[in-house]
Amino acid sequence: MKIRRVIVNNKKKSLDIETPKGNFSLPFSRLQLKPTAKDTVAAAHVDSELANVAVTYALASGKEDSVHLDAFLDYNRDPDFLRDLTLHKLTVDARRLFKKSGLSKHELIRRLKTSPSQLYRLLDPANYRKSVDEMLRLLAAMGYRVDLKLVKNAA
Repeated sequence: MKIRRVIVNNKKKSLDIETPKGNFSLPFSRLQLKPTAKDTVAAAHVDSELANVAVTYALASGKEDSVHLDAFLDYNRDPDFLRDLTLHKLTVDARRLFKKSGLSKHELIRRLKTSPSQLYRLLDPANYRKSVDEMLRLLAAMGYRVDLKLVKNAA
């Protein structure tokens, strides 16, 4: 997903972006280089050098910083982003546990009743075309149980 446009909203004290999926805001307080009353955001643009997935902003003092799209999605609790984040964490954990388990790939393939290409897909942290259910099956085949914990977000 690419950022189409960025707007500096001084009234809300936020950077607002427009994407194909919708609009997202990020308060100035969440920026690493925070603007102040004396050093305000002078300009912001979608950074083509960062593949249009980041916004670069400049303060009146001349200092610059960039904010990746993920910061906007995380702050706004985008469900697809959070799903991918959970899937990535499960995959990284599964890879670590697989190396630690001493199981062979052949044995894991047999336990899952699947193909080698499917196992490699499940163990690839860059692949998001898999389900959390498949990851739970993989972890169970390695002898692990996943306990889900529901936590209320702060208001």
